[in-house]
Amino acid sequence: MSYKYGFEKLEVWQDSRLFVKEIYTITKLYPAEERYNLCSQIQRAAISIVSNIAEGLSRNSDKEKVRFIEIAYGSLMEVYCQLLISVDLSYISVQQFDILKLTIDKIANKLNALNRSINNRTRPESENNKTE
Repeated sequence: MSYKYGFEKLEVWQDSRLFVKEIYTITKLYPAEERYNLCSQIQRAAISIVSNIAEGLSRNSDKEKVRFIEIAYGSLMEVYCQLLISVDLSYISVQQFDILKLTIDKIANKLNALNRSINNRTRPESENNKTE
């Protein structure tokens, strides 16, 4: 069995990698004039999600890890916005958007959980045990 890097074992990275494939599949159906505009932008933002998870988890400091996870989340929201625009322009249907939105929600929740997990281990023990 070949070695797997830590990020490859994370569900959020695996989900994000599959999401890139979904984005490429759906943007193939966009009009040719959007190939270097909206298609390219959506694809780059989707790749940024999975890439920033991988890069962030390779960092030594938890502060850097959190920063890259935040960048991945920002890229996810960028894709979300661009897909809304795609619906407005009738490049994708509301039904296609709704399916992609479920994946976006799942990735967003997992990124937030990962962010909390990293943040919780960087706080002093006394802060982690506070009740709100």
